[in-house]
Amino acid sequence: MDISPLQKVRYAYQPKLPAILRKDITSIEAVYGEPTGAATDADAVKALFPHTYGMSRVSFTEGDNKAVTAQRNVGVILSGGQAPGGHNVISGLFDALKAANPENTLYGFKGGPSGILQDSYQIITDEFLAPYRNTGGFDIIGSGRTKLETQEQFEVCAQVCKKHNISALVIIGGDDSNTNAAVLAEYFLEKQHGIQVIGCPKTIDGDLKNESIEISFGFDTATKTYSELIGNIERDANSAKKYWHFIKLMGRSASHIALECALQTQPNVCLVSEEVEANKQSLVSIVEYIAKTVSDRALDGNNFGVVLIPEGLVEFIPEIKALIDEINHLLAKEEVAFNALTDSAQRVAFVGSRLSKSSQTVFSILPDEIQKQLLMDRDPHGNVQVSRIETDKLLSTMVETRLKQMKAEGSYTGKFSAMTHFFGYEGRCAFPTNFDADYCYSLGYNAFCLIGSGLSGYLSSVTNLCAPAEQWNAGGIPITMMMNMEVRHGSKKPVIKKALVELEGKPFAYFAEHRAQWARKTCFTYPGAVQYFGPAEVCDRTTVTLALEQSK
Repeated sequence: MDISPLQKVRYAYQPKLPAILRKDITSIEAVYGEPTGAATDADAVKALFPHTYGMSRVSFTEGDNKAVTAQRNVGVILSGGQAPGGHNVISGLFDALKAANPENTLYGFKGGPSGILQDSYQIITDEFLAPYRNTGGFDIIGSGRTKLETQEQFEVCAQVCKKHNISALVIIGGDDSNTNAAVLAEYFLEKQHGIQVIGCPKTIDGDLKNESIEISFGFDTATKTYSELIGNIERDANSAKKYWHFIKLMGRSASHIALECALQTQPNVCLVSEEVEANKQSLVSIVEYIAKTVSDRALDGNNFGVVLIPEGLVEFIPEIKALIDEINHLLAKEEVAFNALTDSAQRVAFVGSRLSKSSQTVFSILPDEIQKQLLMDRDPHGNVQVSRIETDKLLSTMVETRLKQMKAEGSYTGKFSAMTHFFGYEGRCAFPTNFDADYCYSLGYNAFCLIGSGLSGYLSSVTNLCAPAEQWNAGGIPITMMMNMEVRHGSKKPVIKKALVELEGKPFAYFAEHRAQWARKTCFTYPGAVQYFGPAEVCDRTTVTLALEQSK
């Protein structure tokens, strides 16, 4: 198979490790800190995880761990959506496993968690792994969204592991996947199956984080990829001087991606869902804010600009959230009658006539296409598929309507022409940045060190990430310390709490301090393409978010 010159060079790249993980693996020893506890709902979480609650944080230091050389078979699963660097987590895991004992075997379960349930696997060898090192994607073994959440599934996992003499599983995933890893670890300990479970923090959305998980892998690459595209559009906008670009970015539950891209590119407008919710902003007020920005720039002769919109914005606008909840409930109740209608106009009329008065008002101001999108096929839980709602088109259309009103009133004299974009899949499987290549490799190598220390129910943790890689700290945290109780499917369940944008945090504070200037003036910055070769300050830098968070 022909490969590109860059691909060939990236295969040969040797990721950097923290200094402690560069040592002989038999001299990497676990040091235990203070016991941990859940941040909220501690009693409920403790009751559900009696074997794994309250475990200590772990760090690695130089010492003696001859037990790491015992022969082991390890399984690995990629779970959930793709994120750049997943292949390097597996590469780091494989290299540590072989450094400990060349007879060790790594089983890659295919297609996500369903692979272990179906006993579908690939033995990962050095030859098999070579074409995937330092590359994007999850195509080495595939991924999936099957949840491991029932005791029957757990027991199938145990029996498949025992069949292959697998004594440890590494689950590479986001908050839901690592919640499942914690539950699986608890089950294996309760049943004395002797199978360890270690998680690795993955999600480009950036909402799996705390003081010990400074960033989830893939976020760095995805935001740099999106920021390059946004910068290109900004340059084009500043050249043509005739379009307003509305850009929707991935990030349903949190606005970390949109905020990071704004910090990198300095657009005229960036909406942050968490702020919209905190201020109880209405859809009309958001449209008014954007329209005023357009009008103010027009006064300076600038009939162009860029607006960034987080994917999940509509769920944070109070009246839209209420509308979506009402539609979900209505369609669950009237499913048969609704599905009998085949014409979209009839469906819109059917729903509109059955909504409460307040929701009817909101529904009626939405553009026709958005009304139809709210009524599209539901997700497996019967809910609106928010990611399919074209929020970029919703806002651009409503802003255009508002500007026409302002022009009729004599308060706006500019020209407005909108272009819409959605950047999502472009960033999920991009070639990892040097940072993600190094970080992911370290997470995988570190995961095996946790296994070699006899631990289970832990999340691989690498910190001090703004420093050069050799100064990174390696260790692990109990997954239970990240848990809280949330209502899922009508009952309270333990889940890893999503980390939202902190409105009191340094990244948002910096953005809030500068956005008025960015709104009126053309302050665009152009990050350019991801760089792999050259000065460390260009090639190995991490995100602006992390740099601000760790600034003194």
